[in-house]
This record gives sequence, C-alpha cells and structure tokens, in this order.
Amino acid sequence: MESIPYLALASAIAALILAYYFFTTVKAAPPGNDRMVFLMNEIQAGAKAFLKQEYTWVSVFVVGMIVLLAIVITPLASVAYVIGAILSATAGYVGMSVATMANARTTEAAKDGPSKALPIAFRGGAVMGFSVAGLALLGLMFVYLLFVVWLEVDKAFEIVTAYGLGASSIALFSRVGGGIYTKAADVGADLVGKVEAGIPEDDPRNPATIADNVGDNVGDVAGMGADLFESYAGSIIAPVALTAFSVMGGLSAAEATGSSVISKLMFPMAIAFVGMVASIVGSFFVRSGSSTDSKALSRALHRGTNVAMGLTIIATIAISYWLFKDAQGNPIGLAVAVIGGLVVGWALGKTAEYYTSDHFSPVKKIAAQSETGAATTVLSGISAGMISVASSVSLVLIGIGVAYWGGELTLGDGQGVYGIAVAAIGMLATTGVVVSVDAYGPIADNAGGIAEMAELDPSVREVTDALDSLGNTTAAIAKGFAVGSAALTALALFKSFELAIGQAGGSLSLDVGQVDVFIGLFLGAGLPFLFAALTIDAVGRAAHAMIEEVRRQFREIPGLREGKPGVVPDSARCVAISTDASLKEMIVPGSLAVVVPLVVGFIDEDTLGGLLAGALVTGFALAIFMANAGGAWDNAKKYIEAGHHGGKGSEQHKAAVVGDTVGDPFKDTSGPAMNILLKVMTIVSLVFASAFV
Repeated sequence: MESIPYLALASAIAALILAYYFFTTVKAAPPGNDRMVFLMNEIQAGAKAFLKQEYTWVSVFVVGMIVLLAIVITPLASVAYVIGAILSATAGYVGMSVATMANARTTEAAKDGPSKALPIAFRGGAVMGFSVAGLALLGLMFVYLLFVVWLEVDKAFEIVTAYGLGASSIALFSRVGGGIYTKAADVGADLVGKVEAGIPEDDPRNPATIADNVGDNVGDVAGMGADLFESYAGSIIAPVALTAFSVMGGLSAAEATGSSVISKLMFPMAIAFVGMVASIVGSFFVRSGSSTDSKALSRALHRGTNVAMGLTIIATIAISYWLFKDAQGNPIGLAVAVIGGLVVGWALGKTAEYYTSDHFSPVKKIAAQSETGAATTVLSGISAGMISVASSVSLVLIGIGVAYWGGELTLGDGQGVYGIAVAAIGMLATTGVVVSVDAYGPIADNAGGIAEMAELDPSVREVTDALDSLGNTTAAIAKGFAVGSAALTALALFKSFELAIGQAGGSLSLDVGQVDVFIGLFLGAGLPFLFAALTIDAVGRAAHAMIEEVRRQFREIPGLREGKPGVVPDSARCVAISTDASLKEMIVPGSLAVVVPLVVGFIDEDTLGGLLAGALVTGFALAIFMANAGGAWDNAKKYIEAGHHGGKGSEQHKAAVVGDTVGDPFKDTSGPAMNILLKVMTIVSLVFASAFV
C-alpha cells in the first residue's frame, strides 16, 4: 500500500514523457507557407509576451502569500505553496507554447482533410493535457512524500493543502486575466468587423484579428490549463485533507501513516494513478476519417475519453476491493462513489453539449429568434442557460447522494462525506485526456484564423470550421467536469475546514438562526454576483478600448477597409491594448477570493462558514448558467453562418453576433473563473483555519 504514492509519481512522469512525445510529433509536421509561419510566430510572440507580463504581476501577489503563510502557518507551507504556483504556471506556459505552434500545422494538414488535421490539433492539445495532469500529480506526490513520509513534519497535511492554494492562486489570475484578454479582443473584432464593417471573421484587414487569436491561447489554453491543474490537484487534496483532519486528531505524520487510516489516504492517490494510466492509453485511440461531418469528428475525438473512462471504472472496482477488503462495510461502496462521480461528470458534459450544440433544439431556437432581432436572441440564450442549471443541479445532487451512500456503505455511518470527496476524483481522474480534448478547440479555432488571414482555398477553412465547431462543444463538456468537481471538492474542503476549526480549539456553527451565520450566508450568496459583475465589466471596458482602436484604424489608414495591396493593420497596437487592460482589470476580482475569506475569518469563523456555504450554492448555479448560455449563443451564430436563417452577412447573422458578444465573457471569463473562486475561498479558509481560532 505504501508504494501507491510512488506509483502515482511514476504515472505522472509517464504522462510528461507522453507530452514530450506529442510535442515532437507536432513539431515535425510542416507549418505551411511563409505567410502562415509569419502569422503563427505573431500569435506565439503575443501570447508569450502576455504570459510573461501576467506572471510578473501575479508574482507580487504570490510573494505576499508566501510571507503570510510563513508567519501565520509555517515556512514549510510557503515552500509547498510556491511549488504549486510554479508548476501551475509552467503547465499553462508549456501548453500555450505548443498550442501556438500547432495552429499553423493544423491549417497545413487541413489541406489534406480532417483525417490529417484532427490528429495534429489533438496532439497539440494533448501536450497541454498531459503537462497539466502530469505536473499536478508529480508536484502533489512529491510534496506528500517529502513532508508526510520522508520528513514527518508537524502540520504535514496543512502543508500539503498549501500546495493546492498555490495552484489555485495562479489558476484564478490566469482564468480572469486570460479571459478578459481574449474576450476584449474577440468582442472588438466581431462588433467592428462583422457588424459594422461587414467583413468575415479572422479577415486580415481587421486589426484585432491577431489579438483575438492570441486571446484564444492565453485564455482558453493557458487559463484553462491552470484551471484544470488546480481542479485536479484539489480533487486529490480534498479527501486526503478530510481524512487527516477527521481521523488523525493529534497523531503525528509517522503515527498516521502507520495506522489503519492509510487506506483512506492511499485511495485517492490510487485512483489518480489508474486514471492517469487510462488517459495515456485512451489518447492513442483518437483517430479521424475523411468526413467533415461533426458527428463523425465527435466520435473520433471522444473515443479516447470513453476508453479512458471505461478503463478507470474497471480499475476503480479492483482498487476498492483491494484497499477496503477489511472495512466494516462492503468495499464496492467507494467504487460506486468514484464511478458515480465519473458518470455525473460525463452527464454534466452531455447536458452542456445538449444546451450548446447546434444539433439540438436549444441552439436552433436561439438561431430562430434571430429572425426578430438581437433582443430576442439574447433573451432566448439567457433562458436556455437558466434552464440548463436545473438539470445540472439535479445531476450533482444525484451524484452527491450516491457518493454519500457509497461512503457510508463501505466505511459506516458518518463517513459519507469521504465518498463525496472521492467522487470529485472520479470526475477528474481522466484529466489528461479531458484537457487534451478541450485544448484541441483553441488550436482548431486558430487554424481557421490562419487559413482566413493567409487567404487559403475555402476548402481548408471548411475543414477547420468543422473542427472548430466541435471545439466549442468539447470546451463546454470540459467546463461541465470542472464545475461539477468544484461543487464536490468545495463541499469536502468545507467539511475539512469545519474539522480543522474544531482541532484548533474552536467550534463552527451553521445554524441559520444565528445572526452571524445568516449574515455570512447572504454575503456568500452575493459574492459570486459581485465577482461576475467585476469580470464582465472588465471585459466591457477593455472591449471598448479595442473597438475604438479598430474603428480608428479603419478610419485613418487609407485603403485598409478596402483591402488594398500592401496596406496592413497595426495588429501590435491591438495586442498591447488587450494586454494592458486585462492585467489591470484582473487585480480586484482576483484578489477578492483571497482577501474576503481572510478578513471575514479573522472577524468571526461562523460568519465565514455561512459565507462559504452561500457562495458554493449560488456560485455553482451561476457558473453553469453563464457557461451554457455563452456556448449556446456562440453555436447559434455558427449555425447561422453555416447557411441557416439567412447565413453570413444577413440581419439575422448580425443579431446572432450580438448574442455571441454578450455570451463571450459569460462562457470564457466569468463562468469558468467562478468554480476557481469557490475552491480558492474554501482552501484559503482551510489553510488558515487554525489562525482564525
């Protein structure tokens, strides 16, 4: 049993080796003609410049947290925090670098059809996927082995939890900053280009086109990668922390690892190990035929995910019987909890697909509403997003109920929360292949942009558009996994926080009849709305500056709008506007998640308990609503662009572009950042619990 952390460590190294293998295969592919290489280099330079500045700004916050942890908890907690932050930032940077290298290569491969283009795009995404999963698991296992097993330090599990806080800090700022950047560029490019100037998406005449393509990488690749890094690490930390704070009491690390608690500590690591191996195997099953039909492409792309899920389910049952054969109940219970989480995560993804794919009625209804203008298009999208919350909440509640029952079936009464904690690992066990499929989307999107800007044959754009349309759906599915796991992980971390308060000599009350708890509940309920407002407002202000700049260039550069030979836009200026605006705008909403629980916790821990509970409920619902509404508007626009309801350039298309513009910050800024907000607040509260008391 004691070998499990070492096996998990080895699987993480194997994932990184696979990421390097995919990197070499992508790099070996031809990048196309000189124009395509130039565009690829421009996008890559813009993305790297943004990340460099973003990490410079975030490092100030990180240093502040290092000092705070060293003073309030222990200097070793600062070490774990730094490891989590550095590895999270590294995963985002590596994934973004390869994604910006894979875009032109995907465009070049698209000349020979989707059978050549899809594997390039997927492998580019797989570098991100397995870098995220590999580095997250590698760092976590190293921190666990170092502080719990090798050094046997005091407060070992608080130190391990600080690793998750480091990952969360980078994830929050990466998601918010990258999301503001990409949507400012996207909104500016769409509103002035498509609606005002009447030129196609990704047209080389549009000054914001390069910035838009850079944004796809810093937001949807680097930001999403840091998000899933944090989610994956957090899902493993939650049951480990729950076990440590609920069972160990005053035991030292050495006593704990020698006790019967070992099975509960090892189980999440064992699931991470088999999930990683299953993801590695599943990644080799992604192959495509010659059809551009989205259903055929979807089957090809999801084959790897389905194989990985199937292998994980089989292995989970075996591990449950191995580790819990001596438990007082039936070992199958915890397997049911994990598999239930995996199935619910998949079902949340499928629900997101139903509400965001143009194969189903919600998106078709939104497209039909464009016949009567932008207002009805926006209203229809809001309605679809809200309806999707009901089904998603129902699925999560079923998952929680099944996981709680499974935990009690194996471990006995009062142990159901452990089942909920490991259910979150079920959702994210196959993170490697899930992120690979998600990161594929921005690569396909960039490939289409390069095809348009390089003025390639329309047949190339047809292939990249088919890949891109599928990418929107895969992104919605990955967000379903991330948001669902956020709810379960935050619940487990909340329980750990309650236990940590008790161990520190305090007591946490969640009686809503108590005025301090009631105040906290309302503070928490309002906080996600404030966070969403700040991030949407930030996109609006940054987009305003972008729109004015694009209008200025069309107005002041002779021949640009007409596309005269030799006349090129000043794309660098648009990149700089998005970069400056997003970095300034990310500070307040990003800091909110850390500062608010710290301030409230030092005033009253019962109020903080209410705050965490209120934020979890409203934040989850808001995240689902915004992600699905935004995805639905986007694909309604693409459905019209495919020739329905008047097609490109029609009044209906303009109405759909407005809807898509409203949805952009919903699905790519505020919505995805919401699940990080929930976990950051909970993990900050857990790490500093003893200090509050």
